[in-house]
Amino acid sequence: MTKIRNIEEGDTQLTIPVEKVCFLIVKARQYDVKDVVTVPDQASNPSDDRYAMVLEDHGNDPVLEEMASLISSLSEDEQIDLVALMWLARDDYTADDWEAVRKQAADERSDHTVRYLCTTPLLADHLANGLSLLGYSCADYEADHL
Repeated sequence: MTKIRNIEEGDTQLTIPVEKVCFLIVKARQYDVKDVVTVPDQASNPSDDRYAMVLEDHGNDPVLEEMASLISSLSEDEQIDLVALMWLARDDYTADDWEAVRKQAADERSDHTVRYLCTTPLLADHLANGLSLLGYSCADYEADHL
């Protein structure tokens, strides 16, 4: 059984504010639901195509741009936390492995973090599960922003 850390005692401190991770999770979920392009002519009237373009994966997707902008605006330590959170949940780690996973993420950090995170399948799920392993939740944030 995974030990849930008591955040009140400060067992696991994240460099990145949980609200930023939650915002990224919401955006990643919005991006993950995109479908293939069925209306290639963007000159049509959106009401004619029932706004289908909003749910399609166009090259200039504003959700992807927003995700990339957020990640690139983060400090190096905050980016390391994001990668470590994703790895923590993606692999067979527990909360007790946090420091080792974060150190590995720091050691392997590169200038391609934005692309790496934005192109990772199930990014939202991995980040949410990583937060959960550390005793954090986005439930309140998502309720307020969805």
